Amino acid sequence: MSRSLSIILPARNEAATLEKLLPEIRALHPEAEIIVVNDGSTDNTAGIAADNGVTLINHPYPMGNGAAIKSGARAAAGELLLFMDADGQHLPADIPQLLEKMEEGYDMVVGARPVTSHANPWRMFANLAYNRLASWITTHDIRDLTSGFRIVRAGKFREFLYMLPNGFSYPTTITMAFFRTGYPVGYVPIALNPRTGDSHIRLLRDGVKFLLIILRVGTLYSPLRIFFPTSVLFFLLGMGNYIYTFVTESRFTNMSALLIIAAIMVFLIGLVSEQVTTLMYSRTGGNYRQPD
Repeated sequence: MSRSLSIILPARNEAATLEKLLPEIRALHPEAEIIVVNDGSTDNTAGIAADNGVTLINHPYPMGNGAAIKSGARAAAGELLLFMDADGQHLPADIPQLLEKMEEGYDMVVGARPVTSHANPWRMFANLAYNRLASWITTHDIRDLTSGFRIVRAGKFREFLYMLPNGFSYPTTITMAFFRTGYPVGYVPIALNPRTGDSHIRLLRDGVKFLLIILRVGTLYSPLRIFFPTSVLFFLLGMGNYIYTFVTESRFTNMSALLIIAAIMVFLIGLVSEQVTTLMYSRTGGNYRQPD
């Protein structure tokens, strides 16, 4: 592609894989800017990056995958930003597929992982749930909501830096933000290597985060898609309870009133949230300014 390319790798204790990965990327894309964001590693990640002559950004302590992505995006000089994991799962040989897809007019192209690639049934279930929920909310076919292997147009990505969390849910946020703003998103199937080393994600610790991200996906794109069905459910429960108690006891109970009031409150919260979301996205439009 004629546009300049910056390849950004967030890395925390990934010295073993970077030693092989960085020369491979350089051989395939000699003109690309390669940025390694060392997220408070305790191994020789910084040394390996320095030995390979890439741009190195050091975090003084672990700040999170999303924070590393934002640091790399702020420092990158390319018109296109390609993000990939430093743990060896993503194949540099798949980068040309993402670049070719971008030429079709997309603003972001995501490397979609095969369903069988997830380390355990929990991770597979979680990602399937993410994809189904996001597809329902956006009415678009989202093949992989949480993939960290993606390429974006730098200017449009930076519009949403203020929205991105510092943790692992940055792919979810940026995908929903692009769909909400009307920027086209494409998908390319990719292969996946087994991960080298231990994952930083833990089942019990991240179980609550999973539920929060599910809610975040809905409220980030269109809050009423979540709040309105919930409001209808409360209203039907309230009316059902009222009909039952009226027939059996000829009275209107406090429980019926509580459920109907809850339905009204949830609907109003959703309505206000929808307006806030609209105002939030109105901040975008290419007016991002690089920090001084």
